[in-house]
Amino acid sequence: MTKSPLTLHLAAPRGFCAGVDRAIKIVEIAIEKWGAPVYVRHEIVHNKYVVDGLRAKGAVFVEELDECPPDRPVIFSAHGVPKSVPQAAEAREMVYVDATCPLVSKVHIEAARHSEAGLQMVMIGHEGHPETVGTMGQLPEGEVLLVETADDVAHLTPRDPDRLAFVTQTTLSVDDTADVVAALKARFPAIVGPHKEDICYATTNRQEAVKAMAPDCDAILVVGAPNSSNSKRLVEVGARAGCKYSQLVQRADDIDWRALDGIRSVGITAGASAPEILIDEVIGAFRDRYDVTVNKVVTAEENVEFKVPRVLRMPA
Repeated sequence: MTKSPLTLHLAAPRGFCAGVDRAIKIVEIAIEKWGAPVYVRHEIVHNKYVVDGLRAKGAVFVEELDECPPDRPVIFSAHGVPKSVPQAAEAREMVYVDATCPLVSKVHIEAARHSEAGLQMVMIGHEGHPETVGTMGQLPEGEVLLVETADDVAHLTPRDPDRLAFVTQTTLSVDDTADVVAALKARFPAIVGPHKEDICYATTNRQEAVKAMAPDCDAILVVGAPNSSNSKRLVEVGARAGCKYSQLVQRADDIDWRALDGIRSVGITAGASAPEILIDEVIGAFRDRYDVTVNKVVTAEENVEFKVPRVLRMPA
């Protein structure tokens, strides 16, 4: 049977960012250095395939520090943790490694600096997301007010409307954040923003690649986890950029082939915590069904690399 022709538009950049790559290396090096088990507080990154692979190597994933024995190393996830977590680890004399993405750590430092200057913080982020919890947990309770949407800004009750600063979750949609920032500046003209955009380079780059290819795609598939904020934002960006069918899939098995019946072009990208092997798997599934031509859509080159913490570079 002759296969129908299909163009796959493959976004670049896509998949792993430098912060995710560093976090995974941290777990792997820790297991090599200290042996298994090594405990990890929260999923190191939001991807089941990655987490299962590290679990097979000897990582034990827990939600809270009190689930870890005091005599084994513990790693904090790439999303960051409240200040109380490393303080608790030190109180128990535990060996710990902080795998917080350096770009998230930058937001933590920003928040602390503004607070020291007497400003109350507004955080643009998703309630309950580990990064939001971690950033809000850098300051005492009540010092960080959370907003998710532009509409939320109207309901803010700050201590002093003229003494405010804002930070953002790094994995949000650039467009959504712009709307919230505009609302904050309109209501609080004196509010202080970050020197440079908090949304990370990888999130921005992946969203720009989706925007570039969306007009040429009958469908867009984003390879990523349902609890991955940046992956879900890519789906939304694809839909807003004009693609009628923009969907999240964890793996090739999740593709809804009936929904793709009659299509001639599909855009493929991946969230920042999705490994390339899963993208290859999706492309392979299309090759099994279609006569595929791959068109790479390159909108940026990435060469960022973050070093692992010094404790892992020192002899055991």
